[in-house]
Amino acid sequence: MSKKSIIDSNTEYNNWFDSTYYHILYDNRDYNEAKEFVKTILNHLNLKKNLKILDAACGKGRHSIEIEKFGYKVTGIDLSKNSISEAKKHENKNLNFLIHDISIPMNEKFDAVFNLFTSFGYNDKEKDLDVLNAIEMNLKNDGVGIIDFFNINKVRNELVESEVIVKKDIKFKIKRRVNKNFVSKNITFEDNHIKYSFNENVNALSLNEFKEYFSKTNLEIQEVFGDYNLNNFNSSSSQRLIILFKKKSQPNK
Repeated sequence: MSKKSIIDSNTEYNNWFDSTYYHILYDNRDYNEAKEFVKTILNHLNLKKNLKILDAACGKGRHSIEIEKFGYKVTGIDLSKNSISEAKKHENKNLNFLIHDISIPMNEKFDAVFNLFTSFGYNDKEKDLDVLNAIEMNLKNDGVGIIDFFNINKVRNELVESEVIVKKDIKFKIKRRVNKNFVSKNITFEDNHIKYSFNENVNALSLNEFKEYFSKTNLEIQEVFGDYNLNNFNSSSSQRLIILFKKKSQPNK
């Protein structure tokens, strides 16, 4: 007997990120890359030690763990119960993890908020603004933030429409497409005679669209980079779209 699971709604959608299969497919996430990127970002920002940093959509905490090692007080939040459960194994007095929706403000203010490794744009555009507004409310006056996203133009130009990836004897069949609004990925596989089908949809956001988002907030873009070495952003060739922003000071905030 076979069963097919299709993830579409926001609540169900998190089941993919929270599933064992998600972590099997993406088991090659590079902790050394995370460490080097964190080091590069923190050196560039030149933040004082012991400041409070929020890692929004932290996953298993690979960036949070490295940030704390550089002398900061870090809170990592994510909706995935399994990811947070794994991240909590690394907790200490300066490193904490919580199950929390990044579109809902926390009850405290931070000196910096990081949203890394394309952890933005997974809902409708109204929700994207909710996330930015939550980031704004989470930041102290003059606090800084980073959003690390893909470069949509490069994604369009170099899209691999289909491939098969085998992990732990599971054959993941992946189909991708890009249209005006979304980058979509359909992942199908079978395990123990059960068939699964999951969808990932990310908003196809350009730098100009991010600028439009930011214009509706009290966050101001300071710099834009195109890779993890913080080279200048090129809209046609850069691997990443990394936005450094700052919260403008407001009275009585």
